[in-house]
Amino acid sequence: MTGASSRHYVLAAGGTGGHLLPAFALATELERRGHHVALITDARGAEIPGKPDFLPAHVIPAGRFGKNPLTWIKGGKAVLEGRRMALRLFESFEPSAVVGFGGYPSLPAILAATSAGVPTIVHEQNAVLGRVNRLFAGRVQAIATAYPEVERLDAKHAEKTHLVGNPVRAGVLSLRDEPFPAFTEEGLLRVLVTGGSQGARVLSEVVPDGLSMLPPALRERLQVTQQCRPEDLDAVRERYRVHGIPAELATYFEDMAARLADAHLFIGRAGASTIAELTAVGRPAILIPLPIATDDHQAANARELAKAGGARMVRQEKFTGKELAKQIKALAENPQGLAKAAHAAWNCGRPRAVEDLADLVESFGGADMMDVIKVGGNNARAASQGAPAGQGAAKERAE
Repeated sequence: MTGASSRHYVLAAGGTGGHLLPAFALATELERRGHHVALITDARGAEIPGKPDFLPAHVIPAGRFGKNPLTWIKGGKAVLEGRRMALRLFESFEPSAVVGFGGYPSLPAILAATSAGVPTIVHEQNAVLGRVNRLFAGRVQAIATAYPEVERLDAKHAEKTHLVGNPVRAGVLSLRDEPFPAFTEEGLLRVLVTGGSQGARVLSEVVPDGLSMLPPALRERLQVTQQCRPEDLDAVRERYRVHGIPAELATYFEDMAARLADAHLFIGRAGASTIAELTAVGRPAILIPLPIATDDHQAANARELAKAGGARMVRQEKFTGKELAKQIKALAENPQGLAKAAHAAWNCGRPRAVEDLADLVESFGGADMMDVIKVGGNNARAASQGAPAGQGAAKERAE
């Protein structure tokens, strides 16, 4: 811990891994610095794997506002009850700041914080500002982003916007300094395929056939690891058997960091955590954004990496076996193609994301305000130090 005294912080996050994993990472960093941290989430979020043992979870009603106006009254009542519960927590816990990570459970928590005068920061994991973060953008003290350009973020908030990146798991981040696995003209081509609960089916349907369409010189060297939905496992296993492609299939891999370390190529969705991990480690990817993602945010997430040359983005309506084979062939027929794409992905990484976010959080509530470097200076300082483009601390730690 630095010279700052021990303080209390509340993190509020929706009940999905995309919101909660960066919250868990921040909680771990703040606790390492000697602070006390509490989590506000919903019942689903309390069950997400990975929550640190030291982090108490306070489950509150969040309310959901669908397209049916009849649900709004019920949702509004739930938000008000959640706000009352959050205020009671604040009275006993006395947080120096509240950090919202998006999702419905962060709504009542931020409402409570802004009404109680508690400094509030929101962290946006995606390249499109989420609905809850958008709602409070004008009322919070700081907006932390994972991308240099964030859609739906009003330019008038530029002065309080800080590029920090998206925190990733320590096990993944530890791979950043490991070399890209050697890929030779005779060696194996290891492919990792994953998709979320909403996204795995199209991958299960397209990827095995697409891999079978590769030229024999590539197809015969394939070694596939693929995450599938339980109901798809048998069909996908049979497809790979028919094609004669060795594949290890499972509904969940406990050692995903090790799988990523071994992979030459990733195929999957473009969720915020996925992009953060690919760029932290430096792995080339073929990304198929989830077409029903709110505000098409997965396509926005993929653009920076694709523009840099670290990934190829294929819209789902064009994601066929033939198109997949074409994209893999373009990357892998030249032994240096994958390595160059891997380096481009690595250059997009922001490995100090959790430290920079913790620095930003520590600068509010109870300590002298530290000089927080804005987005422009962030990139300039990173470049001057020879760091990957877009990477750099959100501020210098005051010692």
